[in-house]
Amino acid sequence: MLEQILLKVAKDAIIRASIGPAFDINNALKKAHEAEEGEAARIQLSAILKNIELSTSEKIAVCQDTGFPTFYIKLGDGFPLRSRVYDILTQAVREVTKELPLRPNTVHPFSERNPGDNTGIGAPWFDVELFDGDYIEFYYVPKGGGTELPSKAFTLPPGVAMKELPRLVLEAVVDAGPMPCPPVIVGVGIGPSVDIAAKLAKKAATIRPVGSRHPEPEIAKMEEELLRAINKLGMGVHGVGGKVTALDVHIEYVYRHPATFSIGIVFSCWATRRAGARVYPDGRYELI
Repeated sequence: MLEQILLKVAKDAIIRASIGPAFDINNALKKAHEAEEGEAARIQLSAILKNIELSTSEKIAVCQDTGFPTFYIKLGDGFPLRSRVYDILTQAVREVTKELPLRPNTVHPFSERNPGDNTGIGAPWFDVELFDGDYIEFYYVPKGGGTELPSKAFTLPPGVAMKELPRLVLEAVVDAGPMPCPPVIVGVGIGPSVDIAAKLAKKAATIRPVGSRHPEPEIAKMEEELLRAINKLGMGVHGVGGKVTALDVHIEYVYRHPATFSIGIVFSCWATRRAGARVYPDGRYELI
Protein backbone atom coordinates (compact mmCIF):
# COMPACT_ATOMS: atom_id res chain seq x y z
CA MET A 1 0.00 0.00 0.00
CA LEU A 2 2.77 2.47 0.92
CA GLU A 3 4.55 1.76 -2.35
CA GLN A 4 1.39 2.62 -4.31
CA ILE A 5 0.88 5.79 -2.28
CA LEU A 6 4.44 6.95 -2.93
CA LEU A 7 4.01 6.23 -6.66
CA LYS A 8 0.75 8.18 -6.78
CA VAL A 9 2.16 11.14 -4.84
CA ALA A 10 5.31 11.22 -6.99
CA LYS A 11 3.23 11.26 -10.16
CA ASP A 12 1.16 14.10 -8.75
CA ALA A 13 4.34 16.10 -8.00
CA ILE A 14 5.71 15.51 -11.51
CA ILE A 15 2.43 16.67 -13.04
CA ARG A 16 2.15 19.73 -10.79
CA ALA A 17 5.73 20.73 -11.56
CA SER A 18 5.32 20.20 -15.29
CA ILE A 19 2.13 22.18 -15.89
CA GLY A 20 3.22 25.41 -14.26
CA PRO A 21 5.93 27.33 -12.42
CA ALA A 22 6.03 27.19 -8.64
CA PHE A 23 3.59 29.49 -6.82
CA ASP A 24 6.29 31.97 -5.77
CA ILE A 25 7.56 32.21 -9.37
CA ASN A 26 4.07 32.92 -10.67
CA ASN A 27 3.61 35.72 -8.15
CA ALA A 28 7.02 37.18 -9.02
CA LEU A 29 6.12 37.21 -12.72
CA LYS A 30 2.90 39.09 -11.96
CA LYS A 31 4.88 41.67 -9.97
CA ALA A 32 7.35 41.97 -12.84
CA HIS A 33 4.46 42.66 -15.22
CA GLU A 34 3.25 45.43 -12.91
CA ALA A 35 6.75 46.91 -12.63
CA GLU A 36 7.61 46.93 -16.33
CA GLU A 37 6.98 50.10 -18.32
CA GLY A 38 8.20 49.16 -21.80
CA GLU A 39 5.59 47.85 -24.22
CA ALA A 40 7.73 45.00 -25.57
CA ALA A 41 8.51 43.68 -22.08
CA ARG A 42 4.89 43.93 -20.97
CA ILE A 43 3.71 42.05 -24.08
CA GLN A 44 6.19 39.26 -23.42
CA LEU A 45 5.20 38.98 -19.75
CA SER A 46 1.52 39.01 -20.67
CA ALA A 47 2.17 36.10 -23.04
CA ILE A 48 4.04 34.23 -20.29
CA LEU A 49 1.21 34.72 -17.80
CA LYS A 50 -1.36 33.64 -20.40
CA ASN A 51 0.75 30.59 -21.15
CA ILE A 52 0.73 29.66 -17.44
CA GLU A 53 -3.02 30.20 -17.22
CA LEU A 54 -3.67 27.91 -20.21
CA SER A 55 -1.25 25.17 -19.17
CA THR A 56 -2.75 25.09 -15.68
CA SER A 57 -6.36 25.04 -16.80
CA GLU A 58 -5.76 22.51 -19.60
CA LYS A 59 -3.29 20.44 -17.53
CA ILE A 60 -0.59 20.42 -20.19
CA ALA A 61 3.13 21.11 -19.94
CA VAL A 62 3.92 24.80 -19.46
CA CYS A 63 6.99 24.54 -21.73
CA GLN A 64 7.81 22.27 -24.65
CA ASP A 65 11.13 21.53 -22.94
CA THR A 66 9.81 19.48 -20.04
CA GLY A 67 13.27 19.29 -18.51
CA PHE A 68 15.64 16.63 -17.27
CA PRO A 69 14.01 14.65 -14.42
CA THR A 70 15.69 15.42 -11.10
CA PHE A 71 14.61 14.59 -7.56
CA TYR A 72 15.94 16.31 -4.44
CA ILE A 73 15.23 13.89 -1.61
CA LYS A 74 15.41 13.97 2.18
CA LEU A 75 15.24 10.33 3.26
CA GLY A 76 14.62 9.42 6.88
CA ASP A 77 16.42 6.52 8.54
CA GLY A 78 13.09 4.93 9.46
CA PHE A 79 11.27 5.21 6.14
CA PRO A 80 10.24 1.64 5.24
CA LEU A 81 10.87 1.75 1.47
CA ARG A 82 14.41 3.10 1.42
CA SER A 83 15.71 0.44 -0.99
CA ARG A 84 12.71 0.90 -3.31
CA VAL A 85 12.60 4.69 -3.52
CA TYR A 86 14.66 5.02 -6.72
CA ASP A 87 12.62 2.39 -8.54
CA ILE A 88 9.28 3.89 -7.48
CA LEU A 89 10.22 7.45 -8.46
CA THR A 90 11.65 6.25 -11.77
CA GLN A 91 8.40 4.43 -12.51
CA ALA A 92 6.49 7.63 -11.73
CA VAL A 93 8.56 9.45 -14.37
CA ARG A 94 7.88 6.71 -16.94
CA GLU A 95 4.14 6.79 -16.38
CA VAL A 96 3.75 10.58 -16.41
CA THR A 97 5.91 10.84 -19.54
CA LYS A 98 3.32 8.73 -21.33
CA GLU A 99 0.17 10.01 -19.63
CA LEU A 100 0.57 13.82 -19.46
CA PRO A 101 2.61 13.58 -21.77
CA LEU A 102 6.17 14.85 -21.26
CA ARG A 103 8.74 15.26 -24.03
CA PRO A 104 11.32 12.46 -23.82
CA ASN A 105 14.47 14.35 -22.87
CA THR A 106 17.06 11.68 -21.97
CA VAL A 107 19.57 10.54 -24.60
CA HIS A 108 22.68 8.37 -24.57
CA PRO A 109 25.65 10.80 -24.70
CA PHE A 110 27.43 8.87 -27.49
CA SER A 111 24.80 7.06 -29.55
CA GLU A 112 22.07 9.66 -28.85
CA ARG A 113 19.61 6.82 -28.42
CA ASN A 114 16.46 8.08 -26.70
CA PRO A 115 14.59 5.45 -24.64
CA GLY A 116 11.41 7.51 -24.99
CA ASP A 117 10.39 7.53 -21.33
CA ASN A 118 12.78 10.03 -19.65
CA THR A 119 14.84 7.30 -18.00
CA GLY A 120 18.30 5.84 -18.57
CA ILE A 121 21.63 5.64 -16.78
CA GLY A 122 21.48 8.37 -14.16
CA ALA A 123 18.01 9.41 -15.24
CA PRO A 124 16.15 10.43 -13.23
CA TRP A 125 18.96 12.01 -11.24
CA PHE A 126 18.66 11.65 -7.46
CA ASP A 127 20.19 14.04 -4.93
CA VAL A 128 19.72 12.43 -1.52
CA GLU A 129 20.15 13.84 1.97
CA LEU A 130 19.81 11.46 4.93
CA PHE A 131 18.32 12.49 8.27
CA ASP A 132 17.08 11.07 11.55
CA GLY A 133 13.35 10.59 10.88
CA ASP A 134 10.79 8.18 9.50
CA TYR A 135 9.46 9.98 6.42
CA ILE A 136 10.58 10.88 2.92
CA GLU A 137 10.41 14.41 1.55
CA PHE A 138 11.20 15.15 -2.07
CA TYR A 139 11.04 17.83 -4.72
CA TYR A 140 10.76 17.09 -8.42
CA VAL A 141 12.67 19.70 -10.44
CA PRO A 142 12.59 19.38 -14.25
CA LYS A 143 15.19 21.84 -15.53
CA GLY A 144 15.42 22.58 -19.24
CA GLY A 145 18.40 22.73 -21.56
CA GLY A 146 18.25 26.46 -22.27
CA THR A 147 19.14 27.28 -18.68
CA GLU A 148 21.96 24.73 -18.53
CA LEU A 149 23.83 25.87 -21.63
CA PRO A 150 25.02 29.20 -20.13
CA SER A 151 25.92 27.73 -16.71
CA LYS A 152 29.47 28.43 -15.57
CA ALA A 153 31.95 27.27 -12.95
CA PHE A 154 35.32 28.70 -11.91
CA THR A 155 38.06 28.00 -9.41
CA LEU A 156 39.94 31.12 -8.37
CA PRO A 157 42.77 31.95 -5.97
CA PRO A 158 41.12 32.86 -2.65
CA GLY A 159 42.85 36.23 -2.51
CA VAL A 160 40.95 37.61 -5.51
CA ALA A 161 37.76 35.54 -5.50
CA MET A 162 35.44 37.79 -3.48
CA LYS A 163 36.47 40.82 -5.52
CA GLU A 164 35.90 38.93 -8.77
CA LEU A 165 32.61 37.28 -7.83
CA PRO A 166 30.24 40.18 -8.73
CA ARG A 167 31.96 40.67 -12.07
CA LEU A 168 31.74 36.97 -12.89
CA VAL A 169 28.03 36.88 -12.08
CA LEU A 170 27.24 39.95 -14.18
CA GLU A 171 29.34 38.72 -17.09
CA ALA A 172 27.58 35.35 -16.91
CA VAL A 173 24.19 37.09 -17.19
CA VAL A 174 25.38 39.17 -20.17
CA ASP A 175 26.91 36.13 -21.88
CA ALA A 176 23.70 34.13 -21.33
CA GLY A 177 21.57 36.82 -22.94
CA PRO A 178 18.07 35.55 -23.81
CA MET A 179 19.15 31.88 -23.91
CA PRO A 180 17.90 30.94 -20.39
CA CYS A 181 14.51 32.61 -21.03
CA PRO A 182 14.66 35.58 -18.66
CA PRO A 183 13.47 36.78 -16.28
CA VAL A 184 15.71 34.25 -14.57
CA ILE A 185 16.70 33.18 -11.10
CA VAL A 186 20.47 33.24 -10.69
CA GLY A 187 21.95 30.64 -8.37
CA VAL A 188 25.48 31.18 -7.07
CA GLY A 189 27.32 28.38 -5.29
CA ILE A 190 30.62 28.70 -3.40
CA GLY A 191 32.72 25.77 -2.25
CA PRO A 192 36.01 23.88 -2.41
CA SER A 193 35.62 22.50 -5.97
CA VAL A 194 33.69 23.20 -9.15
CA ASP A 195 31.41 20.17 -8.82
CA ILE A 196 30.31 21.17 -5.32
CA ALA A 197 29.92 24.85 -6.28
CA ALA A 198 27.79 23.96 -9.32
CA LYS A 199 25.59 21.63 -7.28
CA LEU A 200 24.99 24.37 -4.71
CA ALA A 201 24.26 26.90 -7.45
CA LYS A 202 21.66 24.65 -9.07
CA LYS A 203 19.84 24.07 -5.80
CA ALA A 204 19.99 27.80 -5.04
CA ALA A 205 18.42 28.59 -8.42
CA THR A 206 15.68 25.97 -8.34
CA ILE A 207 14.73 25.09 -4.77
CA ARG A 208 14.85 28.33 -2.81
CA PRO A 209 11.67 30.43 -3.14
CA VAL A 210 11.87 33.81 -4.85
CA GLY A 211 12.16 36.54 -2.22
CA SER A 212 13.92 34.32 0.32
CA ARG A 213 17.18 35.59 1.74
CA HIS A 214 20.25 33.83 3.05
CA PRO A 215 20.20 33.70 6.86
CA GLU A 216 23.60 35.40 7.10
CA PRO A 217 23.08 39.19 6.72
CA GLU A 218 26.28 39.78 4.76
CA ILE A 219 25.33 37.18 2.15
CA ALA A 220 21.72 38.37 2.05
CA LYS A 221 23.02 41.88 1.32
CA MET A 222 25.16 40.53 -1.53
CA GLU A 223 22.12 38.75 -3.01
CA GLU A 224 20.18 42.02 -3.03
CA GLU A 225 23.07 44.01 -4.48
CA LEU A 226 23.62 41.50 -7.29
CA LEU A 227 19.89 41.46 -8.09
CA ARG A 228 19.85 45.26 -8.41
CA ALA A 229 22.99 45.23 -10.56
CA ILE A 230 21.61 42.55 -12.90
CA ASN A 231 18.34 44.40 -13.37
CA LYS A 232 20.21 47.61 -14.14
CA LEU A 233 21.62 45.87 -17.22
CA GLY A 234 18.28 46.49 -18.92
CA MET A 235 18.16 43.17 -20.79
CA GLY A 236 14.62 42.40 -19.64
CA VAL A 237 12.27 39.53 -20.40
CA HIS A 238 13.54 37.38 -23.29
CA GLY A 239 16.18 40.05 -23.95
CA VAL A 240 13.74 42.61 -25.40
CA GLY A 241 14.77 45.23 -22.83
CA GLY A 242 13.21 46.13 -19.53
CA LYS A 243 13.56 46.54 -15.80
CA VAL A 244 13.31 42.87 -14.79
CA THR A 245 16.06 40.61 -16.10
CA ALA A 246 16.22 38.51 -12.92
CA LEU A 247 13.49 37.62 -10.45
CA ASP A 248 16.06 36.89 -7.77
CA VAL A 249 19.65 35.96 -6.90
CA HIS A 250 20.35 33.19 -4.38
CA ILE A 251 23.76 32.38 -2.91
CA GLU A 252 24.67 29.18 -1.09
CA TYR A 253 28.04 28.07 0.27
CA VAL A 254 29.92 25.34 2.08
CA TYR A 255 33.34 25.60 3.67
CA ARG A 256 36.13 25.57 1.10
CA HIS A 257 39.75 24.45 0.94
CA PRO A 258 42.25 27.16 2.03
CA ALA A 259 43.85 27.14 -1.43
CA THR A 260 40.70 27.15 -3.60
CA PHE A 261 37.61 29.27 -4.03
CA SER A 262 35.20 27.67 -6.49
CA ILE A 263 32.16 29.52 -7.85
CA GLY A 264 29.23 28.01 -9.72
CA ILE A 265 26.67 30.15 -11.57
CA VAL A 266 23.47 28.44 -12.69
CA PHE A 267 20.32 29.93 -14.20
CA SER A 268 16.72 28.92 -13.82
CA CYS A 269 14.16 30.28 -16.28
CA TRP A 270 10.82 32.05 -15.81
CA ALA A 271 9.25 28.57 -15.92
CA THR A 272 11.09 27.38 -12.83
CA ARG A 273 9.21 24.21 -11.97
CA ARG A 274 9.27 22.42 -8.64
CA ALA A 275 6.75 20.42 -6.69
CA GLY A 276 7.07 17.86 -3.97
CA ALA A 277 5.61 15.99 -1.07
CA ARG A 278 6.30 14.46 2.31
CA VAL A 279 5.17 10.84 2.77
CA TYR A 280 4.94 9.09 6.16
CA PRO A 281 5.17 5.35 6.94
CA ASP A 282 1.44 5.12 7.68
CA GLY A 283 0.56 6.43 4.22
CA ARG A 284 -0.23 9.99 5.19
CA TYR A 285 1.25 12.63 2.91
CA GLU A 286 1.53 16.38 2.52
CA LEU A 287 2.04 18.24 -0.75
CA ILE A 288 4.79 20.89 -0.74
